[in-house]
Amino acid sequence: MGEQKNVMRLTKPLKKGFWRLIFSRFFLIVLLTVFQLVLITALYLRLREYLTWYALGQTGFSLLMILYLFNSDMDSSAKLTWMMLISVFPFVGALFLFFTLNNLGHRALCVRERELLAQTKNQLCQDNAALEALRDDPLGTDDLQRYLRRSGCFPVYDRTEVTYFPSGESKLEAVLKALEQAERYIFLEYFIIEEGYMWGSILDILVRKAKAGVDVRVMYDGMCEVQNLPADYVRRLEQVGIQAKTFAPLRPFLSTHYNYRDHRKILVIDGQVAFNGGVNLADEYINRVHRFGHWKDSAVMLRGSAAQSFTLMFLQMWNITEREADFSLCTAPEPALEMRRPAPGYVLPYADCPLDEDKVGETVYMDLLYRATTYVHIMTPYLILDGELEAALKFAAQRGVDVKLILPGIPDKPSAYALAKSHYRVLTGAGVQIFEYTPGFVHAKVLVSDGLKAVVGTINLDYRSLYHHFECATYLYRVPCIADIEADFQATLAKCRMVTPETIRHEKLGYKLLGPVMKLVAPLF
Repeated sequence: MGEQKNVMRLTKPLKKGFWRLIFSRFFLIVLLTVFQLVLITALYLRLREYLTWYALGQTGFSLLMILYLFNSDMDSSAKLTWMMLISVFPFVGALFLFFTLNNLGHRALCVRERELLAQTKNQLCQDNAALEALRDDPLGTDDLQRYLRRSGCFPVYDRTEVTYFPSGESKLEAVLKALEQAERYIFLEYFIIEEGYMWGSILDILVRKAKAGVDVRVMYDGMCEVQNLPADYVRRLEQVGIQAKTFAPLRPFLSTHYNYRDHRKILVIDGQVAFNGGVNLADEYINRVHRFGHWKDSAVMLRGSAAQSFTLMFLQMWNITEREADFSLCTAPEPALEMRRPAPGYVLPYADCPLDEDKVGETVYMDLLYRATTYVHIMTPYLILDGELEAALKFAAQRGVDVKLILPGIPDKPSAYALAKSHYRVLTGAGVQIFEYTPGFVHAKVLVSDGLKAVVGTINLDYRSLYHHFECATYLYRVPCIADIEADFQATLAKCRMVTPETIRHEKLGYKLLGPVMKLVAPLF
């Protein structure tokens, strides 16, 4: 990875910051708040004699909105946040609530995505032999696969080899080798793509494969057009033979900054090899660019039948803007001989869609926490919990399970860092052990339990991942690489500092003040 090489670029580096602010929820909140302050001032100056009636009307309006929220099916943490916001700024709060609930700029996307999910509910066949082997499983995997099959088309597989990568560098090396073997198609779906060594190395192969007749498709989230890539980057990719799309391009005030973002990281080749995990396609993920110290990440490679689940996930998103949805590539050809040999354990890829009633990502995490008997070890970049997940972590520790969390030692966002620290006292008081990675930033999304179960994917322990984003992950059961995941956790743990009552007491005043304030509005961001 250290050698110099020319990598393909289709654009020049972009300046970031201004447009991200303009498209953000924060900007909209500020705008609406200023509007209300101006409105109140104007009303006061012109209608001072009616001020009492205005105050009574505002109070009555706030009570009606709170009554509506109290009886809604919204998450309890989000209810409290909206109630607080509407109590302080009734009209701003109501307008912002209307803006969020009505999915302005996303309504057509929501309808189309629901149609495709329903259309593909039974797209992939479940191997009955795998189900029979898991029947009445005493450790709960049988129950979990039934839940996941209810929420989507997520078969469980028993003939898939899994390789764990403890860094973006090791993933990239495997990706480049796998791409060279592609014969039929290459599908990439990533939250972030940014030009540099990593993307340039991949793009060079994609262009060559496209010229050779391989079906190459690339999809990235609309946030890339704000932060990393120009608005015409899709056209630039098409000019070199690659089909490309932007998921939910951002429009000023017609789409929210964070709602319904495509946070998934999927690379699937010929329906036989797939990559999943936290690693995006930018140089910071392979430590060629150092923004927050050393970047700790992780990923898995699936080789075998389970890769088909990621083909389906990709095509579900790709077909949102297609007139005629085509899922024919979800029927895999007969795998090569080396992929047909038995592989121990079970693999269950799954996705989480924010448009349905199921909080799949959070439910899987809580299932592992509640069923753990010996340990649950977690790496996550963010810790922004609702009441249910916080209770699950506490209960696991209180009944004697060794619960350890590794979080960043150098934050990428001070507000998120302060929010994470706001949970420290309660969690450590219940027996949860929390560690911070001193060399830099942890971006891995990993949970490993009892040496038997693990989840590697894109799902953070925060509101965005658990409620607002399209996500995906790979559930592993009795797969040999689970030992590698636990070994990586222990190796990372050795580079961490432990959070103690003393360190909490001597935390920086800024974090102590910012954390409780941000906690009030955490469900909105």
